[in-house]
Amino acid sequence: MTQFALVIDLNVCVGCHACVTNCKQWNTSGNAGPLADVNPYEADPRGTFFNRVLHYEVGTYPETETVYLPKSCMHCEEAPCVPVCPTGASYKREEDGIVLVDYDKCIGCKYCSWACPYGAREYDEARRVMTKCTLCVDRLYDPTLPEERRKPSCVLACPAGARIFGDIHDPDSEASRLIREQGGFTLMPELGARPANHYLPRKKRELAISEEQVERVHSPTALRSAPHAVGLKPIEEEL
Repeated sequence: MTQFALVIDLNVCVGCHACVTNCKQWNTSGNAGPLADVNPYEADPRGTFFNRVLHYEVGTYPETETVYLPKSCMHCEEAPCVPVCPTGASYKREEDGIVLVDYDKCIGCKYCSWACPYGAREYDEARRVMTKCTLCVDRLYDPTLPEERRKPSCVLACPAGARIFGDIHDPDSEASRLIREQGGFTLMPELGARPANHYLPRKKRELAISEEQVERVHSPTALRSAPHAVGLKPIEEEL
């Protein structure tokens, strides 16, 4: 069975939240929306988001760093949110493995939210239904979109290319190859949900800078020549 999923490269993610905002915009205007915002400009704002980016400070001072961890629905292969739904509103598609919610059947009981170990379910206060990431299923099968645009909006929005979309059951897909070659892992596999989304681990890299490179950067001509390195003109040439 096909299993669509996201592979997120933690080496590349910079925590810019482009995936969060673009996901919100697309789904609000698409089949999943409108996604509610409550008191957005007040002291206690609340809203419905399918993507969230968590951040953690790791290490010991002075050698500390920030790790960004994007999270959304994992589209688990053994999704615990599905069997607890009393109305059958939560279901997993056989053709592509995407876990969805039928809003016409959902009664907002939040059982799925309690069952999800990843906190991926969102209660929409305006419509009083449970919502979640759909992997932009409405984009994936839209014949009016070019083939290269038939991807989740968060994947297309990521400026760093940290998000890869594909069939993890296809050994020849880019997603499967990256998981296999770079040691992709899932969150809390011991729970048995078999999350489809994977993460590529962060790897420490040593950056070696020679004395010659340092001198070149700090030389009197470095500032004048630097714009050419990125295809820009020095200021005096633009005047």
